[in-house]
Amino acid sequence: MTSTVPAPVTRTAEGSALQAVLLDMDGTLVDTEGFWWDVEVEVFADLGHTLDDSWRHVVVGGPMSRSAGFLIESTGADITLAELSVLLNQGFEERINRALPLMPGAARLLAELAEHEVPTALVSASHRRIIDRVIASLGPRHFTLTVAGDEVARTKPYPDPYLLAAGGLGVDPARCAVVEDTATGVASAEAAGCHVVAVPSVAPIAAAARRTVVPSLEHVDLTFLRGLMPL
Repeated sequence: MTSTVPAPVTRTAEGSALQAVLLDMDGTLVDTEGFWWDVEVEVFADLGHTLDDSWRHVVVGGPMSRSAGFLIESTGADITLAELSVLLNQGFEERINRALPLMPGAARLLAELAEHEVPTALVSASHRRIIDRVIASLGPRHFTLTVAGDEVARTKPYPDPYLLAAGGLGVDPARCAVVEDTATGVASAEAAGCHVVAVPSVAPIAAAARRTVVPSLEHVDLTFLRGLMPL
């Protein structure tokens, strides 16, 4: 876990029960879920294997250890998990160095949270080297702290990343709003006891208790997030 902004974490709007906003990265703030799949396809093509497009829904949103392990097992590729992880991270980093498209509404939401001094954390299954590269583009000032997938013993779909973020901010997970784009991320946030806003990127996500589904971040602002919290 890395703290990027030495800002106070207890300041919330008067009368609001919202204590913090926790945001996923790939597919939520930055339009990069497709980047990962493209890199996986290219790497396995170099290894002599063709990936089945239906596997994309299996690997999306999860930790690299799970996604890469699944692809190795499914293809029978002669490569270790550690070797594949290096190739995938390198390929992904090359892509975001060329372009890092934001999801619609992401820049506005980050600016609004910063303007109102809402404690905000980035919680991703991506590795620290990737998160730091993305944060440099998004602006470190927008995040009080960040949690990377290679910094927790159990990453998404386990609750650990979101519990770590809430603990680092000194807030109650039940008073946190989480924004996620995949079922894996949603499961992690809900297991931590957070209120979830799902913005599906690759596969549909159904609405449920303590979970609101919206078509894009353009439907999400601070008033909307505060409205998720019981008074």
